[in-house]
Amino acid sequence: MGLKSQRAHLRARATCLCAGLLLAAGFSAVIPTSAANANSGVTVSGKPLEPAKKQKTRFIVGLAERTDFHIIALANPNRVVVELGSVNLQLPPHPKSGPVGLISGFQGGKAGKDKSRVVIKVTEPVIVESSKLERSGKGYMLSLDIVPLVGPRPARKLADAPFEQPVGLGAAGLQPPMPRAAVTRQALEKRRAKQLIVLDPGHGGHDSGAKKNGVVEKDVVLAFAHTLRKKLEATGRYEIIMTRDDDTFVKLSERRKIAERNKAALFIAIHADYAKSSASGATVFSLRPSVAKRLKSKAVKKAGRVSISKDRFASVGKKDRSVVAGMLSDLARIDARATGARSDMFSRSVIRHMGSKTNFRSKPHRKAAFKVLKTHLVPSVLIELAFVTNKADAKRLTSEKWRKDVSGGIVTAVDNYFSHQAARLPILAGIE
Repeated sequence: MGLKSQRAHLRARATCLCAGLLLAAGFSAVIPTSAANANSGVTVSGKPLEPAKKQKTRFIVGLAERTDFHIIALANPNRVVVELGSVNLQLPPHPKSGPVGLISGFQGGKAGKDKSRVVIKVTEPVIVESSKLERSGKGYMLSLDIVPLVGPRPARKLADAPFEQPVGLGAAGLQPPMPRAAVTRQALEKRRAKQLIVLDPGHGGHDSGAKKNGVVEKDVVLAFAHTLRKKLEATGRYEIIMTRDDDTFVKLSERRKIAERNKAALFIAIHADYAKSSASGATVFSLRPSVAKRLKSKAVKKAGRVSISKDRFASVGKKDRSVVAGMLSDLARIDARATGARSDMFSRSVIRHMGSKTNFRSKPHRKAAFKVLKTHLVPSVLIELAFVTNKADAKRLTSEKWRKDVSGGIVTAVDNYFSHQAARLPILAGIE
């Protein structure tokens, strides 16, 4: 066996042994074509679109078993992200002498306990024109047809021109299929439309929370959470889980884990505040940066240690082990940064839209190290609705009309938040 073949063999063994992370080291043909698209005549603002100079590029992933998947194209940096269930992956060989079609590189593997992810780096803004999941031998293959997004921003449109045979990157032994949708558009839109949100009414059971002016925190925040839940569900766009829906005590760590286990897109803790002064108004808290930094470091180190032990890689070189560890660490680092950025994005949305329904404190967005916010996996905020120690605030907290108005403001904030492309992706928003 030649030196090049030995290296490919070792790389395959190193990655295949990594706890659900399988990166194929086999080779497959790249299908070249040099044809460019003709101008379709589509115009934006009265100006003809430039013809697409690069062809459609097909990317093929081998899967050990059938699984649900979610695809989204993102910009800054330009990439395509494929979220899948926990499944072993087989990827093509990496481009060695520059981009192949629109693809300049990629990475993939295990992205959590029950999920896998492939991130495809592309040379320009793109969309995924079509996807197909079909059986291939003993497993399955997922093929993506990636095409350039042409036209000036922000009114981007895809030139409606026929494509020649695409450039192809395929996992070893897999032939590029003819593209067709893996699921119907209606089914896909329905699946994408439902964002899972966890509502966490604070305290409960033996833990009453703050008490003053005839107001008991555990009761008013539960009533508010029920109102908010009904309004969110009425939109038809969200699936809601409550950490408690009655007078029950739930541990702080368990509240956070409920969101993590269910892969929530958003976690909202609901509380009422207490002060010895005459303070009044709402406050939105997100995780303190120093704590977020420690969580990120811990997650990165943990990801790099997953199944990279020497006893399992005795016959594999250190370089190959470090490649796998480095990739997993990078994915964890991106996730942690994205989670923090999305938490702050939602905080700003709450202040803007909830603020039209009730008053906020002079510094409405604050940082804290509350236990329920200590996660690098789910964008999380804690909303202090008002002060039980302020008579005017206490009166608001017990008002059904006030609850409906303010919860309506939060629903608008949620809608605004998920209108951003970065927020719709469960993990890996790509915010740097």
